[in-house]
Amino acid sequence: MGSLPDSLPTPRTAAGRDGLAALTARPQQAVIALDFDGTLAPIVPDPDQARAHPDAVPALAALAPRVRSVAVLTGRPAALAVRYGGFAGVPGLDHLVVLGHYGTERWDAADGTVRAPAEHPGLPPVRAELPGVLERAGAWPGVRVEEKGRSVAVHTRRADDPGAAFEALRQPLASLAARHGLIVEPGKLVLELRPPGMDKGAALTSYVREVGAGTVLYAGDDLGDLPAFAAVDKLRSQGVPGLLVCSGSTEATELADRADLVVDGPSGVVSLLAALAATH
Repeated sequence: MGSLPDSLPTPRTAAGRDGLAALTARPQQAVIALDFDGTLAPIVPDPDQARAHPDAVPALAALAPRVRSVAVLTGRPAALAVRYGGFAGVPGLDHLVVLGHYGTERWDAADGTVRAPAEHPGLPPVRAELPGVLERAGAWPGVRVEEKGRSVAVHTRRADDPGAAFEALRQPLASLAARHGLIVEPGKLVLELRPPGMDKGAALTSYVREVGAGTVLYAGDDLGDLPAFAAVDKLRSQGVPGLLVCSGSTEATELADRADLVVDGPSGVVSLLAALAATH
């Protein structure tokens, strides 16, 4: 990778332009870290039907050998993200890492194993009490509960009034979570009950330091990606160039406002990855 081709977009901030310049000048020092849902995979009404954009794996496989590391950082279980992404056994992705459950789980393509801690003790009672809490909050038709292994997510996207259901459930779910030592993480029409300390920012910082990255690109689309954005900002203040990419959405404008570069959803992310891979 050398000079910037016309196919690469120009970040709107000076810090972003510096980050992209460092990435293209010294790709062997770069970590490419990416959210999954809404970033590598289009958002769909049923999260079990989410799959990576058809061009995502080819773009990652072309880019991965040119950079220090590629990591997928997701709130999903690591093994589920690997399956829905189609990441296993792909030539070129031999050293891909998937950091699942906000970094508490880790899958390494090198050996195909998942490493994870024990489940938080608050999750079993939350699962048991959740149906009653939803019923008392109004039993909104179309609201769906997703079991994520180390967290539980309540989706309102398929409710008759998704926004109203989301707002009506925020406080009851926050109270349920607090009773059992959990927190609620809001996202795009989803409220996730999970243990504290599961944070994409901490996971990203730890991984960047582990691999000794000299620059970092992070791409995300939702409020849960804000800690990772903050982590990149902090790394930049410490002399590590970085590029913040928002997979464009009208549902998480705060992320777009913080980004150096906004692209057109997963297709835009894939185009950016492919353009980076073609830079030489």
